[in-house]
Amino acid sequence: MLVLVVNSGSSSLKYQVRDTDTREVVAKGLIDRIGGPDVPDHHEALVLLRKQVAEALDGRRIDAVGHRVVHGGERFSQPVLVNNEITRAIERLSPLAPLHNPASAMGIRAVTDLYPDVPQVAVFDTAFHRSLPQRAWRYAIPQSLYRRYGIRRYGFHGTSCAYVSGLAADFLGVPANQFDAVVAHLGNGASVTALKNGRSIDTSMGFTPLAGLVMGTRSGDIDPSILVFLGREGYGPDELDDLLNRESGLLALGGAADMREVEEAAEAGNEEAKLALEIAAYRLAKYIGGYHVAVGGAQAIVFTAGVGENASDFRAQVAGHLSALNVRLDPEANAVRSKETRRISSPESAIEVLVVPTDEEEAIAEATVDTILAAGRE
Repeated sequence: MLVLVVNSGSSSLKYQVRDTDTREVVAKGLIDRIGGPDVPDHHEALVLLRKQVAEALDGRRIDAVGHRVVHGGERFSQPVLVNNEITRAIERLSPLAPLHNPASAMGIRAVTDLYPDVPQVAVFDTAFHRSLPQRAWRYAIPQSLYRRYGIRRYGFHGTSCAYVSGLAADFLGVPANQFDAVVAHLGNGASVTALKNGRSIDTSMGFTPLAGLVMGTRSGDIDPSILVFLGREGYGPDELDDLLNRESGLLALGGAADMREVEEAAEAGNEEAKLALEIAAYRLAKYIGGYHVAVGGAQAIVFTAGVGENASDFRAQVAGHLSALNVRLDPEANAVRSKETRRISSPESAIEVLVVPTDEEEAIAEATVDTILAAGRE
């Protein structure tokens, strides 16, 4: 099948056209500045997309469209075929992801207008984490807040986590439903997930993607009373949102949101950059250690996404904090740059350490096809 994978943002639309038989990327692109004079809305963005992919399609037609949707709340535990009711449900979840879900719904409606006869599938970032036990997703706050506002741990990066964990299990020759691991998805946004028998049982991101690790511009875990203190000092909700989501993390600690820039500054002797890397590595190592306990002993630690796949020095720094677990890297293997799944631990390591490149677009395309075929069999 020829699947159009759409990732709709509030002011941008990223896309790929994937041939799921050959795994070929037929076309890809980014349409930005949506809301401006040239591209006033998502409908016009889709019109532009259709023009951009026409030559690459060479007369072929799009068979299906898969949408990345950030938040599925408690309702969606797997990808679903889109209809009007599903689209409205995605919109109703907008308070949980105000920057993402409204844009996803607009993208879905635009595709419906331009490709009315093409089936669409919504693939949710949160769905993989619907297997979390209550001890992991429940916050120690009044139950009324959960019932009224849905305040609980949801977790994110689920599509990537499911994809790379399957590849890691195959690489190690372990059945996916018997795979116990810790998966670190490290990009500008970063999270770590504990897998027991191939299912998510805990994850570092929470009610929103802000919680957990130190990220490019996000603070990660922080004492909640700091927000109360800053509120009393005159900071409003929007200011706090900007502070924690866009002005913190590596940017605040090391002067840049991009890990590569922070590493370059550290190598040049910048002490703040060195400290930023140490804080980020230490935080991640603490989570890995805790999740090793949570899964009853991990068979593997898996690094993925831009930083996880490419920042060899950072991986080594994290592993250095895990010596109590007898985690050992092979320096030569760790230094290799490759787009293939690979082992970077030494033979003496008690836990396998892997680097598994993620491909969320491929995962969404595959989920789209599987969902459509499953619906046809029902």
